[in-house]
Amino acid sequence: MNQIKGLHHVTSMAKDAQVNSDFFTKVLGLRRVKKTVNFDAPDVYHLYYGDAAGSPGSVMTYFPFPNMPAGQSGTGEVGITEYAVPTGSLAYWTARLADFGVKSIARTEIFGDARLEFDGPDGERFALVETHAEDARIAWTGANIPQGVGIRGFFGARLRLRDSGPEAELLRFMGYQTSETANGVTRLVMDHGNGANTIDLQSAPSLGMAHHGAGSVHHIAFAVPDRDAQLEVRNALLATGYQVTPVIDRDYFWAIYFRTPGGILFEIATNEPGFDRDEAPDHLGEALKLPTQHEKLRGQLERKLVPIVD
Repeated sequence: MNQIKGLHHVTSMAKDAQVNSDFFTKVLGLRRVKKTVNFDAPDVYHLYYGDAAGSPGSVMTYFPFPNMPAGQSGTGEVGITEYAVPTGSLAYWTARLADFGVKSIARTEIFGDARLEFDGPDGERFALVETHAEDARIAWTGANIPQGVGIRGFFGARLRLRDSGPEAELLRFMGYQTSETANGVTRLVMDHGNGANTIDLQSAPSLGMAHHGAGSVHHIAFAVPDRDAQLEVRNALLATGYQVTPVIDRDYFWAIYFRTPGGILFEIATNEPGFDRDEAPDHLGEALKLPTQHEKLRGQLERKLVPIVD
């Protein structure tokens, strides 16, 4: 395939909307680009964080289910979500995260990339990766974070699997190329992507399967330019034997889903129409936006959903 251009978004689960919003906007300095609700459970928020426009390859999204039990890490999941930051910025981020009391901060390195790993508020694992190549993406400078050290968007993600072979084969079919292997991790990269171009596969045959809960990644989405490209990808996956959903309208993109050999839920999402389809660019993420089918429930939902204080 040549239609896929890197990551589109990553969607996880949390147990507290306010804590979640504070972490991404006040600690990491990302922009909340949409405040809406879960299509299937409209009494639960769906929050989106990214760069100024919510560009594909920058957006982390969450379903904060109140008081949800913590997930259990293991295989068959996205183990680490990785953000790109400029070279030389990890000292700034080490101090900043420590000042905010972020847990399990650790400097690491793999494939020559300096990394800073840390836990999110629900125990989910993140990494800031210094990018050696020029990254033209512009950081959202929320929370007074200087442009020179701000998060540019995703670097990629690390998938934790019992056997990484079938997942690697799938990703190569999707347009990724194997780059290198070290310490049980195989790196695949997407040439000419959107900047969020890297997937690392970690083989962990001795671990049990992950159990979803707060802090677990629900699915990881890959970007295609438009619906025509998405249809080409869907047809190719179906022809290979994957069970793929019909196209689903998610208001800000169209989506299809399928389960990988390693048990991870993959999504293919369009870059169109974007997060400004129902809000002005200067006011993204401010008002509660509801899917059309749930607009009739606005009064009920506004009474039930705990307001998020910015």
